[in-house]
Amino acid sequence: MSSMANRIIEEALSLPSDERADLVEKLLASLNLPLQADIDRRWAEEAERRVEQLERGEVEPITGGAVFAQIRRKHRR
Repeated sequence: MSSMANRIIEEALSLPSDERADLVEKLLASLNLPLQADIDRRWAEEAERRVEQLERGEVEPITGGAVFAQIRRKHRR
């Protein structure tokens, strides 16, 4: 890492935690990565979509135990 980057890191670490969090968000946004708010929104949308499918009878729910049994059968060697 360059000396300039090291200086920036040192200064950033001296900031209060809320300002460091804001800085992290801005740096992550500059990388065009999904932010936690976007990820949370997408998971909420997916959960709503699945609930709607269940309510319309388009899919049948299965228990967690059944899911794990299917996985064990599939990967049994």
